[in-house]
Amino acid sequence: MPDPVKKLSHVDAEGKAAMVDVSAKSATVREATATAFVAMTPETVQIVRDGGLAKGDALGAAKLAGIMAAKKTWDLIPLCHPLAITGIKVDLTLEDGGVRIRSEVKTADRTGVEMEALVATSVAALTVYDMCKAVDKGIRIEFVELVNKVGGKSGGWTRRE
Repeated sequence: MPDPVKKLSHVDAEGKAAMVDVSAKSATVREATATAFVAMTPETVQIVRDGGLAKGDALGAAKLAGIMAAKKTWDLIPLCHPLAITGIKVDLTLEDGGVRIRSEVKTADRTGVEMEALVATSVAALTVYDMCKAVDKGIRIEFVELVNKVGGKSGGWTRRE
């Protein structure tokens, strides 16, 4: 249950959407990591592994798509600030049941990069889907989640399972 004392940061006193003013905050190093899993048949995993997709290298395309998406998060999510991202790492790993995606984003700025990590992961997953959909209509994107963040006023946070 959410803490009733905490308030949504992107809502003004009248309950309307508002961009947070971060001008008084100091720039600090901030990091965030997000993950997802793209579930597919073992046959599709093998086709990806063998490089047999008509569209080409699914994992390479997805990696680049994730990196590009993180840099455009502020264009996609209305109340996100444009950030000077200092590092983006998107890793895709083939497993028996699909593709595991892990995105790490870093900045030295006034607000965090959680949304950038989530967008990188989501777009990488959507790109895997797009690359593989011709051979597997049942692909599922699962477990898109923030797994940790570092820095900022609220400090660090790690998902506990």
